[in-house]
Amino acid sequence: MMKIQIINGPNINLLGKREPSVYGNRSFEDYLAELKKVYPQVEFEYFQSNIEGEMINKIHEIGFEYDGIILNAGAYTHTSIALLDAIRAIKTPVIEVHISNVHAREEFRHKSMISAACMGVICGFGLHSYRLAVEALIRK
Repeated sequence: MMKIQIINGPNINLLGKREPSVYGNRSFEDYLAELKKVYPQVEFEYFQSNIEGEMINKIHEIGFEYDGIILNAGAYTHTSIALLDAIRAIKTPVIEVHISNVHAREEFRHKSMISAACMGVICGFGLHSYRLAVEALIRK
């Protein structure tokens, strides 16, 4: 069975409540239950933290044994060289995802510090950005 770790960063715990016009009105947990039904052949693990170091620790912990990581680093995407280094240090492929189209938002969101270390980047498809990342990992 394929093992995929989803790591969500700051404020993703507030999905469904936070800026519904940008992020929608579903919680991530609700969407994850749907993903698990669509992909019964995949074992999903989920981790969310608002703390950069905890995200790095999780990447280190599973980065040599899982088949893929789907990472929504939230605002850390635009600031974290430490996350970039953590992704480069592991063997597991990482796909960067964003719920919103970051390129249609504020200028500071247009630059990702982590994209260069990722297998690919998916943004702007709402929560379905995660499904597209799963598809990419299954077909890699």
